[in-house]
Amino acid sequence: MKFILGLGKVLTVLFWWVVLFNLFMPQPLPLNLLINAAGIFLLSLHVLEVLFFNASLRGRSHRWFDRLQILLTGIFHVMSIPKPGKA
Repeated sequence: MKFILGLGKVLTVLFWWVVLFNLFMPQPLPLNLLINAAGIFLLSLHVLEVLFFNASLRGRSHRWFDRLQILLTGIFHVMSIPKPGKA
């Protein structure tokens, strides 16, 4: 399971690099709009995940760093957080 979560995190970060690259060097027109739309959709989904899982981060020592990682990698980071009783 750790391998799948790690791979998901890496692929999500690569996607964000594609979105940033597209902002600074826009791709041809139809691809440009699709990348931007996918980036906006994923960012809004990750913001919802931060809001939804905010209560589960209360006992964590680095809550703001966890929130930043959820904004970056989404559910892959949420699933990698150990349960409170299973540290």
